Amino acid sequence: MTDRSGRDGRVLKLALIGSFLGSGALASLPSLVRRRPRTGPMQLLMLGTAAYRIGRMVAFERVAVPLREPFTATVPDSSGAGETVVARGRGPQWVLGELLSCPICVATWAASGLFIGLGVVPRYTQTLLTVLTATGIAEVLNQLVEALTWSAEKSRADTGNEIAR
Repeated sequence: MTDRSGRDGRVLKLALIGSFLGSGALASLPSLVRRRPRTGPMQLLMLGTAAYRIGRMVAFERVAVPLREPFTATVPDSSGAGETVVARGRGPQWVLGELLSCPICVATWAASGLFIGLGVVPRYTQTLLTVLTATGIAEVLNQLVEALTWSAEKSRADTGNEIAR
């Protein structure tokens, strides 16, 4: 594959995702037929929040570096504000790197796995959903508080600069 972002790369990504989802669905089909998971609004909210948490954890956090390391590299962000995770290598290595560095891609796999888990092992999956939902909410609240803190500090600094003039 010469053009890593071209049609061949997208086809390979979609084939890997399809294989993952298809094998999971086939493996869990007998359990899902017997016991269809609940999908009410609260369950959907929990699935979404848990998938968000897993996606961010795998794509960005240090705890998942060993998982990403064979497929990605961490490089300085073009904005100069920090670092970003990018795919490396060629072929399947690059495709897996693209998928592991994308929090939305990881969240899609996670939501699929969690939904299948609700049909296969509902008690354990529900416990995991509850923990991940709580940490997902905590993460969003932490980001909100951090953004408000930075905004307030900038506002105070700007006010201090105006007073000094």
